[in-house]
Amino acid sequence: MRKGVYRRLADLTCWSLCGLLPRHLRIWGEAVRADVGQIVDDGEAFRYAMSSLAGLLPRALSMHIGSPVLGDPSTQSFPGASSTVTQVTDPDFNPRKLFLTCGAAAVFLGLVTLWMAGAPPRYLAINCVALLVGYVLLAILDRVHRFGRSGSTAIIWLAAAALLVTAMLGQSVEGASRWYRVAGLSLQTSLIVLPLLVLCFARAGTLVATAGVALAALAIALQPDRGMAGALAAGLIAIAVLRRDLTALAAAVAGVVGFVATLVQPDRLPAVPHVDQVLFTAFEVHPVAGLAALTGAMLLVLPAGIAWVRDPHERALYGAIASVWLAAIAAAALGNYPTPVIGYGGSAIIGYILALATLRRSVALSQKAGVAEQGVSNFKEEQRTLRASPAF
Repeated sequence: MRKGVYRRLADLTCWSLCGLLPRHLRIWGEAVRADVGQIVDDGEAFRYAMSSLAGLLPRALSMHIGSPVLGDPSTQSFPGASSTVTQVTDPDFNPRKLFLTCGAAAVFLGLVTLWMAGAPPRYLAINCVALLVGYVLLAILDRVHRFGRSGSTAIIWLAAAALLVTAMLGQSVEGASRWYRVAGLSLQTSLIVLPLLVLCFARAGTLVATAGVALAALAIALQPDRGMAGALAAGLIAIAVLRRDLTALAAAVAGVVGFVATLVQPDRLPAVPHVDQVLFTAFEVHPVAGLAALTGAMLLVLPAGIAWVRDPHERALYGAIASVWLAAIAAAALGNYPTPVIGYGGSAIIGYILALATLRRSVALSQKAGVAEQGVSNFKEEQRTLRASPAF
């Protein structure tokens, strides 16, 4: 690798570290950046930046999780909550920003893994372009769509239709039809639309939305794609457990049936270098590459755990998104399926970013929604009491 690339990777590592650290600890990230600037040797600067990231990342994540619990003034209990369970909220917490930062850091660690494994430079460029495309699509979706029940249901049906079209007319390899070619690139439709579909269903649990989810499960079974069928089933099961209503249960059953249908069909696709089995091949290349791949995979899921603690009103969304990516990572580890975000392939990167359109930018919005819902519930209860009263 030519001189200067190590330096750019070191600078990108410092940028990721500053973004991951809480605001009051970013001075540490700036100190690491200053130290890196003082190191003359590019390779040594990159190694120092990576070791600093590995050392400070656990502290950053623990602060994200623990700050609202350990004395943050915004900590509070909601009226009506159990005396043994305290729901912690932080109006200044921005869940989307956390997910975006961790997603960008995961893409960067994936680039490090691919580069150390000797992947063609074109692969690295495509992953970078996919990240930018994801940000652009997220901005467009923010401007043209509001995630109410009707809008979320419409997205579910559009995503299901895209999956069905891919199953019927998409590019076929060894009997599997999971891809659609765009501008000479093979895009895996399910990795792009399925995370968004699952999170939209977490917001719109109607019968029409459930029918759309069932169509999506059928489409993935027809492709067939065990990895994404398992991810769909995992996300729907998480929603069913957290919401506990009949529509969520029906959707989860449809997801499980679709997953079982993929298990009884043959899957003869061989492993593709730099795409499949990356979590294992990275350690064969170098321990640093393996650590980068493993850390990047963890960053796809850890934001959901942080948000679970700090934004209890949206736990159905966070449980669903964590389940989807955990299942996708498990599929990549157990079979010849793409390693999301870490391996080569822009579909998962776009899908990860696009699904974040369903997340609010501030927990304060979630709190207002929760308070409004509680107010409506109290009003209805008062009306029922008045009607039941003899004086009424």
